[in-house]
Amino acid sequence: MSGRIFKVVEFMKRRPGMSVADFRSYYENYHAPLCEKYCTGLTRYIRRYIDPLPHPETGPAGELPFDVMTELWLDDESAFRSLVQYITTTIMPDEIIEDEKQFLDRTSFRIATLVEAESDLSAVKKQ
Repeated sequence: MSGRIFKVVEFMKRRPGMSVADFRSYYENYHAPLCEKYCTGLTRYIRRYIDPLPHPETGPAGELPFDVMTELWLDDESAFRSLVQYITTTIMPDEIIEDEKQFLDRTSFRIATLVEAESDLSAVKKQ
């Protein structure tokens, strides 16, 4: 990919009592396809499922505040700004909200934009 990429990320938690496997299955098989019809202007729609791991100094991670980080990628700054304006000021369509209630804890939602800085590792010797 070349040029600048603009991203909106959404952090979400599964609804109480739902297993991780059922959450992921529902998102992939029902919710993502439903949302795709609203993806005008996006170049990528990615779900990154989060698996907690133990840390050698702090121990087991336990339950994390989010189960998924969803990324909405755009390569057009104007479309990006429009999307940010829309999702931070407008309630989603009823069919999206009703579907979210099936698998998400809607009170958990957090939205952010990303600014990326990438290190050039091509000069680092491989050991």
